[in-house]
Amino acid sequence: MSFDYQIGDYYETYRNFKLDVPERYNWAYEVFDTWGQDSSKVAMVWVGRDGDTKEVTFRHLSERSKRVANALIGLGVQPGDRVFVMLPRIIEWWELILGCMRSRTISVPGTTMLTSKDIAYRINISEVKIAVVDSDNIEKIQAIRKECPTLEKVIIVGNAEGAISYEDILQKSSPKLPNPNNFSNDPMMLYFTSGTTGHPKMVLNTHASYPLAHIITGKFWLDNRPSDLHWTIADTGWAQAAWTSFFAPWTMGAAIFIWDNRGKFDSAGTLHMLEKYPITTFFAPPTVYRMLLTDKKLNGLRPKALRHCVGAGEAVNPDLIDVWKKNTGTHIWEGYGQTETVLCIATFPGMRPKPGSMGVAAPGFNIAVIDEKGVEVSDGQEGEIAIRVRPDRPVGLFSEYWRDPDANAKSFQGDWYRTGDTAYRDADGYFWFVGRDDDVINSAAYRIGPFEVESALSEHDAVAETAVVASPDELRGNIVKAFVVLNAGYKPTDSLINELQEHVKEVTAPYKYPRIVEFVHALPKTISGKIRRIELRNRELGKN
Repeated sequence: MSFDYQIGDYYETYRNFKLDVPERYNWAYEVFDTWGQDSSKVAMVWVGRDGDTKEVTFRHLSERSKRVANALIGLGVQPGDRVFVMLPRIIEWWELILGCMRSRTISVPGTTMLTSKDIAYRINISEVKIAVVDSDNIEKIQAIRKECPTLEKVIIVGNAEGAISYEDILQKSSPKLPNPNNFSNDPMMLYFTSGTTGHPKMVLNTHASYPLAHIITGKFWLDNRPSDLHWTIADTGWAQAAWTSFFAPWTMGAAIFIWDNRGKFDSAGTLHMLEKYPITTFFAPPTVYRMLLTDKKLNGLRPKALRHCVGAGEAVNPDLIDVWKKNTGTHIWEGYGQTETVLCIATFPGMRPKPGSMGVAAPGFNIAVIDEKGVEVSDGQEGEIAIRVRPDRPVGLFSEYWRDPDANAKSFQGDWYRTGDTAYRDADGYFWFVGRDDDVINSAAYRIGPFEVESALSEHDAVAETAVVASPDELRGNIVKAFVVLNAGYKPTDSLINELQEHVKEVTAPYKYPRIVEFVHALPKTISGKIRRIELRNRELGKN
């Protein structure tokens, strides 16, 4: 297996790049197991919460994931069945995702921050057959199991009553399983987006869209090489974990670094890891970089082997890039993509960076800025980022919003997939992010739909009406702000704010809670009675 590691001349690469999609393809066998032919080649360096370090080879993960696949098949799963996987950063998560690919089942990753209510919605709407959790989260599943008619079995990594032991079924399963030789357009992975005006949508990816197309991410942007140790700061429940802690680096033969750190982000610990381990390439959202830059230990940082850093999820402040380079000697290369895509816009190594810009269209993607009618706008004019799907649909674009024809009709219009993100393109072809067309809130790399937060707040007796928007924040980019109209008999107090915040944390995933609550007498509305969130957003931006 051989790759050219840098993009070289961007324009030549862009013109000539093409991904050939075979009719049948299973990445776990075609790529991952190829690297496993070398029995000593390390796939993962894992550091536990107690500091225990393990080196895991491609060969070991190959055999373990085949046991996973055989265990799932033994439990009665069929190709196309859904398997919900909610685990922290433990080795078993990677075994399971690989095992689902091998068994042709559809993995449904979920963050451990999900509440029982969140889990029940995801299991029921996607008709999950098997759920896999750890001992810290088993109670969430047990609390709603009777509400989930399709959920037949629960597997636990650890020990608990009423669940199947993960390790027991693996030990009873064979480490051998032939390539199923599945079609490349077979469904493979299902992620949930953030809901804007409704519940989260299901993003369906195939055995080609993520596995094959993330060569673009790993080869051109991460600049990964077989000798690299790559670290991505991302929860296993987010698509970024599949992006840059799974497909992209492993396609290139790089090892991944995993630190099983739980709870609040630990900037000092992160800096320590960069010094202690030979991490060569590093991905983090801009919020993480900002947090690292505020840590006093940064001034004395001496990365052991760091050579290449990337960031995505929000715009990176040019000053942040300068300070990071001054302290580490590495530039932060910016990029853009969605759960629905692989990397589709970026500044690539070897190119002239424009700090603050997302970069240019990635090889394999034809991208433009369009107006409401789907017409390309002039350079410098704001519009919606759109990916051309006709006559050639990019390999790295998701299959569909599963079981959601309305969402598909809204996003796929004419020759374009409309991203919902606003930007402009300059005369050199660089894209500059402006914001979301819809109401999704980007906060510290989390994408939060206001609907779920508003629904949670509305369940509280004190709340008559509420609207949730993004409010600018120096550290997190944006934070969640809730405007609340109170029911009669309730007074706006600090204690009530705290009560509402805690209520949201209990009802939905804690990261979604409103960090600011403002009590108002009424919400701005249209003639038809719909809340005008845009007016509230503009107010937060000082445009009113």
